[in-house]
Amino acid sequence: MLTQHFPALLVVVPLVAAPIIVLARHALASWLIALLATAATFGISAFLLDQTLSDGVISYAMGSWEIPLGIEYRIDAAGAFVALIVAGMGLIVMPYSRVGIAAEVRSEEHYLYYALMMLCLAGLLGILVTGDAFNLFVFLEVSSLATYVLIAMGRDRRALVAAYQYLLMGTIGATLYVLGVGLLYLETGTLNLADMAARLVAVGDSRGVLAALAFITVGISLKIALFPLHLWLPNAYAYAPSPVSAFLAATATKVSIYVLMRYFFTIFGPTEVFDARATGAILLGLSLAAMFVPAIVAIFQHDMKRLLAYSSISQIGYITLGISMDSVEGLMASAMHLFNHALTKGGLFLVLGGVVLRCRGAGFDRLAGLGHTMPMASFAMVVGGLSLIGVPGTAGFISKWYLVSAAMHEGQWWLVGAVLASSLLAVIYVWRFVEVAYFRAPPADHPAPGEAPLSMFLPALAMIVACVYFGIDATWSSDVAMRVAEVLMSSRSAVQ
Repeated sequence: MLTQHFPALLVVVPLVAAPIIVLARHALASWLIALLATAATFGISAFLLDQTLSDGVISYAMGSWEIPLGIEYRIDAAGAFVALIVAGMGLIVMPYSRVGIAAEVRSEEHYLYYALMMLCLAGLLGILVTGDAFNLFVFLEVSSLATYVLIAMGRDRRALVAAYQYLLMGTIGATLYVLGVGLLYLETGTLNLADMAARLVAVGDSRGVLAALAFITVGISLKIALFPLHLWLPNAYAYAPSPVSAFLAATATKVSIYVLMRYFFTIFGPTEVFDARATGAILLGLSLAAMFVPAIVAIFQHDMKRLLAYSSISQIGYITLGISMDSVEGLMASAMHLFNHALTKGGLFLVLGGVVLRCRGAGFDRLAGLGHTMPMASFAMVVGGLSLIGVPGTAGFISKWYLVSAAMHEGQWWLVGAVLASSLLAVIYVWRFVEVAYFRAPPADHPAPGEAPLSMFLPALAMIVACVYFGIDATWSSDVAMRVAEVLMSSRSAVQ
């Protein structure tokens, strides 16, 4: 049956689509191929998530090599959940890109844009399904290399600088990660992640394992943009083409967070080193710093893209805060916020892309009076901003509520105050947009009133509507998030 090969096809479909697009070298044909590929990957990811939720872990051996000697694709509920987010965002961004890249990417490069998006999608999905530590590094680099070029495609010359900064920091992160994997291979003699977890229990608290934990944590934290390793992110989001900014904001950091959770709870978790070295306490401190410092910086930005970029760094802090609690409730809150923030920030960047197309910029001087010239886009931005704050009736409220509940369950009431205080900072930077859009006059050279093209506005609106829907009915998302948390925590205890 074809369905038994879905774990491989999840990566193969976009990977094969990329060279076909390059051979086609035609913008419309490239878009159609990319659209079909993303639709197929979304359908496959939805099937795999349903299968993992009902039947548990899916193991797919590449070729006829016996596991763990051969390469294994290993998909659990956590990986399938994030894969659905990545594939779903790809499916949203493709229709949007048809017009969205017209003003931001040179026409002769449109086919390259779609090819690189397919490579980025294949790399991100490969990270989520592979059961091999070195293959994870390969897929990480595939997605990163495609991302560097996608960012550099922005017409602003500063996009080249942003791509170069990301390349430097991304290379450092990848190097640290592969050094950590090398140390783990020396200690265990295997690259299969499940086999590695089992063998690490026997290795115990060795210096090699400690060094591997440090290298991998710092390397992946660079990819996550966890404060203070976030310096690449603001410029990358600000100067990349708008569809690229939206796709990266909703997917790239989320996939890296999954990798961190996978190593913490399924590889290092069953060993004593995880608790003995206060890994959770260190992550807690960095998470609190991430929740406050970038949010304060966001308040003083004068460009909406940069404001949203610093907001993303702050929101990442909420996700890692749940991870640091080392509990089912905390992990559930992290999984919920990973999903809800992908919806919210992806939607906001998509709406902003239409605004940039109409207003020829994302600076506050260009957005003045937007509430009168683009009322629907302005309202959508406000709704997305309310979700960032965590106002009841939005998706952001649900995940912050679960985070607060997890903190109370652990008896850490001061964390409740920290979450509320950092949310008040979000009120301030969201209000800055409201003030500019509704209480300032449009600039003299502002284009005539009108919304973004429907092919851009409808996908963005769908994301904003989803923020409200999952803020009112969170049954599905909370059930899946709880299953994700249980899978990760059971992996930690299964080997002990």
